Amino acid sequence: MNALLVPYHWQSTGEMFYGISIDLIKQQIGLKAEKFFPFIFIIFSFILISNFIGLTPYSFTVTGQFLITASLAFSIFIGIIIIGFLLHRLHFFTLFVPTGISKYLLPFLIFIEVTSYLIRPFSLSIRLFANMLAGHTLLHILAAFVFFIGKHNYLFMFLPFLFLFAITLLEFGIAFIQAYVFAILVCIYLNDSINLH
Repeated sequence: MNALLVPYHWQSTGEMFYGISIDLIKQQIGLKAEKFFPFIFIIFSFILISNFIGLTPYSFTVTGQFLITASLAFSIFIGIIIIGFLLHRLHFFTLFVPTGISKYLLPFLIFIEVTSYLIRPFSLSIRLFANMLAGHTLLHILAAFVFFIGKHNYLFMFLPFLFLFAITLLEFGIAFIQAYVFAILVCIYLNDSINLH
């Protein structure tokens, strides 16, 4: 399909994803990291589309499964560490050494830095998994409640249905925000590996 000067809906959507991804890279890492654009673009698009597919009725939420989000987060984390070692060799370990600290506090602070660095993939995967699972569970419970009320009395079904509709719109917003947050955190972690401090 050829790109048009005045875009149609799908082209506008693609250009919006492109703009969000390139802005993330420029703001979080800088211009020299534009070679990582396809990586960030694919991560953002995959998570966003998976989140939206999970909101359709009778569908499966890929990002609501801890094994999927953990696999994604750990593979990205290992890749970021490899990039750091390829760029900086053993100088990469200076990421864990704070500057301007007394030598008595240095071992304790290095331990804290290494621990916080190793926790990153856990927090990355649990954040996405927990938010998507909680939202979809809430939607499932509310939909069952609306169906139960509608089965017994049609007059009282309107108010819970409006509430369910509002929660569904909120879940679409959360699906976008979670994909955006995941991509931002990957950019921040990538920035640490590329620029160190």
